[in-house]
Amino acid sequence: MQRLSESSIRPLIVRRSPSGLRGTINVPGDKSISHRALMFAALAQGRTVINGLLEGEDVLRTADAMRALGATISRDGSDWVVEGRGVGQLREPDDVLDMGNSGTGARLLSGILSSHPFNSVMTGDASLRSRPMRRVTAPLAENGACFVTRRDERLPMAIVGAGAAKPLNYRLPVASAQVKSAILLAGLNADGETRVEEPVATRDHTENMLRHFGVPVRVETTTDGGRVIFLQGPAHLTARDVIVPGDPSSAAFPIVAALLLPQSDIVIRGIGLNPLRTGLLTTLRDMGGDLRLENERIEGGEPVGDLHVRGSDLRCVDVPADRAPSMIDEYPVLAVACSFANGTSRLRGLAELRVKESDRLAATVALLEANGVVVRVEGDDMLIDGLGAGQVPGGGKVATRMDHRLAMSAIVLGLAARQPVDVDDTAFIDTSFPDFIGLMNKLGANLGGTADAS
Repeated sequence: MQRLSESSIRPLIVRRSPSGLRGTINVPGDKSISHRALMFAALAQGRTVINGLLEGEDVLRTADAMRALGATISRDGSDWVVEGRGVGQLREPDDVLDMGNSGTGARLLSGILSSHPFNSVMTGDASLRSRPMRRVTAPLAENGACFVTRRDERLPMAIVGAGAAKPLNYRLPVASAQVKSAILLAGLNADGETRVEEPVATRDHTENMLRHFGVPVRVETTTDGGRVIFLQGPAHLTARDVIVPGDPSSAAFPIVAALLLPQSDIVIRGIGLNPLRTGLLTTLRDMGGDLRLENERIEGGEPVGDLHVRGSDLRCVDVPADRAPSMIDEYPVLAVACSFANGTSRLRGLAELRVKESDRLAATVALLEANGVVVRVEGDDMLIDGLGAGQVPGGGKVATRMDHRLAMSAIVLGLAARQPVDVDDTAFIDTSFPDFIGLMNKLGANLGGTADAS
């Protein structure tokens, strides 16, 4: 795959799709699970075959990093084959580890590197270099690792791994699956029990995959609804094949587009239905969305199913803050859905959006305002005055800020707005959803017009 450069710009003019979307599709593999599959396979003893790996830029950066750390990774048809080195057996990389745009890859890899006794340096693209790393470096430093960053705890970052890593006992100040996972990954090569307490349950792909690779993980529920995860190290991972389900965060974009366009009727096959990832589906049903699950099953330890979506008239919604961890990446496209709903919606507890690929809270507000939607922020809540089906004016230019999810959300808005929407850059969509535009065109979106890149 050709890698993105920061100078590559792909603007797009998005026009209303009058006939709706129709057809059956598969979305790319789950990005969160794809990152973990590569990392865990590299830490396992033996040969792992991964089917359905997301072949987006973010995940390919993780594959490169694990190769640099000594794993053998190759593609065999549609499968990816990893010959692992085992926990504690990774080698010092010869060069800087460039994680591109991937915050997940960078943060999870920090946990692995912190408990291996060698030095490494990690960097990323302009967007990733602007994102603070303190939420992972602060707890990981307690296991004996040393981190040297730029001002405000930003990449590039040098990591001096602990010679004899200590197990951590840490309570997350805010719900974060990335921080939780980084600490658990560090605990794999520490001598003793690692304990992580999270105030609200976050996506549990790390716990599920650790069990899949043969590592006992104990989880207890606290009286206030949080969870405590226990891991005994040093751990041994045994190679196991992995089937990666379709990414529910990627599926969010064709789902919302189909709901907003009358006469739409689509099926998305094989998407992940982990209950800690399905907050958007719950919310869209609360809004009156016509969503039906079919052919539900378990694959690779994760629940999977097919989703049937039809065009719907949506109503406003009040989304509780405790639903945020189960849909944190879907708020920009949910905000688009709320713009076409009847009434004022309130999305609560969005502080985490301020530290994503961009300040997604501010960027989402700007996206909507540029296209004639009244939106405001009160504390960590976003309020959106919905205009009703087909009534969003559109006609604005959207600054995507090197953020793939903002770009896709802008495209969804443009497909249902009254006037064309000018999206300044769609290049970074490839980090998570290769051929997104081609897939939407397959459903009838007709995304063909480009803007002047100057």
